[in-house]
Amino acid sequence: MNAILQILGITGPIYLVIALGYVFTRQGMFAKADMQVFGKFTLNLALPALLFNALSQRSLGEILNADYLLAYALGSMVMILGGLFWARKVLGHSLSYSSMMAMGMSCPNSGFVGYPIILLSFGPVAGVALALNMIVENLLMIPVLLAVADSVDGQRGQWKQVLRQTLTNLVKNPMIWGIVGGFVFSWSGWTLPAVLGRTINLFAQASAVLSLFVIGGALVGLKADGLKGTVSQIAVGKLLLHPLAMWAVLAWLVPIADPALRSAALLTGALPMLGIYTVLSQRHGHGAISAAALLVTTVGSFFTLSGLLWLLQQHP
Repeated sequence: MNAILQILGITGPIYLVIALGYVFTRQGMFAKADMQVFGKFTLNLALPALLFNALSQRSLGEILNADYLLAYALGSMVMILGGLFWARKVLGHSLSYSSMMAMGMSCPNSGFVGYPIILLSFGPVAGVALALNMIVENLLMIPVLLAVADSVDGQRGQWKQVLRQTLTNLVKNPMIWGIVGGFVFSWSGWTLPAVLGRTINLFAQASAVLSLFVIGGALVGLKADGLKGTVSQIAVGKLLLHPLAMWAVLAWLVPIADPALRSAALLTGALPMLGIYTVLSQRHGHGAISAAALLVTTVGSFFTLSGLLWLLQQHP
């Protein structure tokens, strides 16, 4: 019983904040458009500040964990390729639809959901895990999936357009600049003046609760249509198969020495999909099914993450 209460002490506050975001938005205290404003604040200011703080205050040896990067990349690519094969070859869907399903199964919400859970579970290592996740997701996973979604069978030169767009997005992404700035300060040994350091810390502290509140508000209006078909397959892939793929990679291919980072990699695999999943899917007309999958997977992740945390406690 004590173990269960301890797990609920971690996941309970996380999903309570998500629930409050949903209730307050549903009741009209906040408009759905307000969530977009809060989300922009989190993405453009709070999370970059968090990433900068997490990296700049550690040595490069602590940050550049090649095993974590390789394990997370391999586990996620296994899920991407498996999702694409299932959707394209077994179910016979189009490339864009297959990419939407594979993205839902493999791309976690590392910033808005993952960071708060890993922080409460394993402490300061959460910032490092978030930064390493962002590198893999932005440089590998999302570009590959967008290239598949935007491609037409037989079309040549598509990868150049995707590469150009990826580089453009990276340059414009404040979180990437937070990571770069953190690396520079870690490598150089520089420290910010106290007034600047405390200011950045204030923004960083706002990231956890605000990101969760935004997730809850964003769920308002979403409907779980098609639960027995595509939605359930995406949810099972994301909440069960992705963490299993991560476990297999960690157990047999790329073991991570740091137990906290190893657990963080497993938890990342079990997270619901990224918050912009619906936005990315809307470009190809798959907004409704992706919204339903986002709703079901986010709600279901409370139970799967709680179960995984319990397992990690029993078998660290």
